[in-house]
Amino acid sequence: MRLKNKFKLPLFCLAIALFSCENEADRKERLAIEEEHRIELKEKRVAKEAERTFQLEQERIEREKREEEERIIREARLEKERLEKAIYAKFNGNSLNTGAMPYSRYYGANSTCVDYGCSEIKVRTSNSDVIVTIKKNGNVVRHAYINSGSSYTFSFPNGIYQTFFYYGKGWNPEKEMKGGTMKGGFIDNEVFGKDEPQTLSNNVLEYQLILQENGNFSTRPSNSEEAL
Repeated sequence: MRLKNKFKLPLFCLAIALFSCENEADRKERLAIEEEHRIELKEKRVAKEAERTFQLEQERIEREKREEEERIIREARLEKERLEKAIYAKFNGNSLNTGAMPYSRYYGANSTCVDYGCSEIKVRTSNSDVIVTIKKNGNVVRHAYINSGSSYTFSFPNGIYQTFFYYGKGWNPEKEMKGGTMKGGFIDNEVFGKDEPQTLSNNVLEYQLILQENGNFSTRPSNSEEAL
């Protein structure tokens, strides 16, 4: 019995030694895997943080860009309002003399018909300044500015003519009309009207213009493109 116990002790110690060596190898492998996993997680975290930082930076840039655009638009609107107020204050009470031809650079000056076969168009205004344009074959052949409460008479050879009326308040000689192709217009209470084409033959056609409170006219509605 004693002999058998002497041989069993080394075998038991060998088993313990082998078991300890396997555990150390497993431990190193486990630590290596854990380190690799830790590094991988760190790299992912760093990449995610970098992505988030980039996203925040992009959002900041976009926000600042949007704010700058809004600031420019706001300042442009305020500048436009300031200029409009300045123009209104400057030209609000401005008026031309009756018979003035503010569009002579475009239509030429009015001429007077003195030969046989002449007709006239007389325009009398009430409570609004007005520019009268008279067209023949679609072209303006006469025009004049008429103060409120005044009258003006056009003369021309007999023919078919159409009369247009441009009412308003506060004459601004630099106001762009017809898409910028003309200059000169009212700054307030603009209304355009017209009559049907009329055949004139040695007679006088008279218009008495009365601007109603509700903005209605006895003439038909028109617009700047048609009247000017």
